Amino acid sequence: MTRSPPPHRHPHIHPDPPAPPAEKRPWYSVLGPGLVTGAADDDPGGIGTYSQVGAQFGFTLPWPLLFSFPLMTAIQAVCAQIGAATGKGIASNLKAHYPRRLLHLMVLLLVVANVVNLGADLGAMGAALGLLVPLPQLAMIVLFGLFSVALEVLVSYDRYAGILKWATLSLFSYFAVVALVDVDWPAALYGTVVPSLVFDSDHVTALVAILGTTISPYLFFWQAAQEVEEQGRRHIKPLCISHRTAGAELRRIRTDTLVGMAFSNLTAIVIVIATAATLHVQGITQINSAVEAATALRPLAGEWAFVLFAVGIVSTGLLAVPVLAGSVAYAVAETFDWNEGLSRRPQEAKAFYAVIAIATLAGVAMNFFGINPMHALYWSAVLNGLLAPPLMIVTMLIARNRAAMKSMTIGPLLTIGGWISTAVMTGVAILFFAV
Repeated sequence: MTRSPPPHRHPHIHPDPPAPPAEKRPWYSVLGPGLVTGAADDDPGGIGTYSQVGAQFGFTLPWPLLFSFPLMTAIQAVCAQIGAATGKGIASNLKAHYPRRLLHLMVLLLVVANVVNLGADLGAMGAALGLLVPLPQLAMIVLFGLFSVALEVLVSYDRYAGILKWATLSLFSYFAVVALVDVDWPAALYGTVVPSLVFDSDHVTALVAILGTTISPYLFFWQAAQEVEEQGRRHIKPLCISHRTAGAELRRIRTDTLVGMAFSNLTAIVIVIATAATLHVQGITQINSAVEAATALRPLAGEWAFVLFAVGIVSTGLLAVPVLAGSVAYAVAETFDWNEGLSRRPQEAKAFYAVIAIATLAGVAMNFFGINPMHALYWSAVLNGLLAPPLMIVTMLIARNRAAMKSMTIGPLLTIGGWISTAVMTGVAILFFAV
């Protein structure tokens, strides 16, 4: 299968075409990297974390997901603007403007956290499919891993981007689950909009895990890199060079990111409410995986809720696994100045695609060594929560750095939102060590 040509990253290759009028575009054309990034955030590991929160704490902890929405939106919009303005990913900008040791530490922690996430997601996908069809779990995990690698390597970027966009519809399965269960809506809505602050170890660890799952470093790398890919696909220059298209592109980024993060956080709230309304009220307060949540739902919420929950695990995994592996590949390739990008043919970016394959297969291998991937995932979410603050600080510095962004540094509103998001994540990380 042929692939699209590699993205044109240098301004002298293509003249800048006039931007098509926004009003003549289909409404859904503005949805892309932000929508996919938000949906990928609700991966099987995230579903497991939200299910555990709902089972353990009932309706008392949906509120962090509502209050994290503007924080997540702000920092993801900053990352998207960095990619669109500079034509480079986060790691490339880190390498160009900050100490190499900082870059290497950030990328190393990202690789470790993502491989653990990949292992947990693939394991959950295999187990979830095993609930529906009688096939060997390890064999299904291997097949899911190979399929995800093949999808990224063999499918053209234009088609691949479309597949990812349509795959986000799989998250609607969890809205159907909530429709099938008996929810105490006054309690659920109260717990969503009114913060319940308890400063014991369990609540603080859960809060760090929630924020580490929703505001994850791999999403920063992925969305910035996808904005660069989009420029190549549409043959436009970085916005710091092409001022003519900047206004329309920034409006597209804002809308795309806002919709994507809203979809992501609303889905997470729905999962917490569904498991709180079923598992918690029945005294089931310990869930070790998303699959356990699906199994526990069967006698409490019925066969359809069980099937929808299990199918959602598989389908969201098929969306998230390529994003996790791809974000590792972008970060590593940018660190070592390798040819990179899903728009490139495999023979043009061998090392980039090799990293995708190695990261995915390392996740597959986790499931062969008796490691409890969900326990590891919960703590990887905590690791993400602790890794996020320093990376967010550096990201905000890049976004305000005229040497990197030229005239496209982020504006006052996004600056305030980004720094508030960074301060909140830093405060939660400090609280984790203090409690």
